[in-house]
Amino acid sequence: MKLALIGLGKMGANMVRRLAADGHEVVVYDVDEALAASLQASLGSVTAVSNITDLIAALPVPRAIWLMVPHQFVDESIESLLSHGLSKGDLIIDGGNSNFNLSQQRAEYLNQSGIHFVDSGTSGGIWGLENGYSLMVGGTKQAVAIIQPALESLAPAKDKGWGHVGPSGAGHYVKMVHNGIEYGMMQSFAEGFEMLDAKQEMHLDLLQVSEIWQHGSVVRSWLLDLMAEAFASDKSLSTLSDYVEDSGEGRWTVHDSIDLGVPTPVLTLALQMRFRSRQQNSFSGKVLNAMRAGFGGHRIHPAD
Repeated sequence: MKLALIGLGKMGANMVRRLAADGHEVVVYDVDEALAASLQASLGSVTAVSNITDLIAALPVPRAIWLMVPHQFVDESIESLLSHGLSKGDLIIDGGNSNFNLSQQRAEYLNQSGIHFVDSGTSGGIWGLENGYSLMVGGTKQAVAIIQPALESLAPAKDKGWGHVGPSGAGHYVKMVHNGIEYGMMQSFAEGFEMLDAKQEMHLDLLQVSEIWQHGSVVRSWLLDLMAEAFASDKSLSTLSDYVEDSGEGRWTVHDSIDLGVPTPVLTLALQMRFRSRQQNSFSGKVLNAMRAGFGGHRIHPAD
């Protein structure tokens, strides 16, 4: 099929490459025109455009336009497409990490103009080009059918790794919970390896341990593979900071768990530990020490 992709970051550009490799024609646009031009130069079935008018003109009806932009720019991108001539029956796919509530609102808004909207939670990172992407898709059956050929090409296999999970918003909801689970898994690995590192008298080789666990262990996973690769290049992880960002999905997961009354202590604490990583000097730690000094006379480390 022929479709457009807007947003050529690390994931967007690789998605274009995977689509092109499977025979799709892709019209590409990015605010950085050089990114689009480089894809056109290296891939014969890719056409770079420098503006939204040309992008819309280059597509057959019904047009399918996939957005891979940060969630804060989705509404701006939709309005730009609408103002440049989208018509009834066209389709917008949001493949970024948007809040599911906003995806529901966007679907309703676009439906008033007869324009389809699909929210596709997209997982796979920079490895998606080689391994395929996990795609959690929300929207109507009619809308998903339009984009299905591309979904089958992006997924690890035609019938595996992607699915129409529910109505508008469902794709981003499933991806939100997926990322919340990811927070918990990553935090448990981080804590476990910190324990191993702290047991200095046993002289444990963290690379060796991670490589043992990669085969036959019940905790084997892609995350563990990534840990093994990291230890192989730098056993002490000396080049990395312990400051850990969050991109929003973990917060949204915790917020919705509260709304639902569903206990998610592991996911919630994993998010809180990311906040803790950003504090050089925790005031709560100082408060704890004040109490410990007061009631028990415990030895307290002085401030730096």
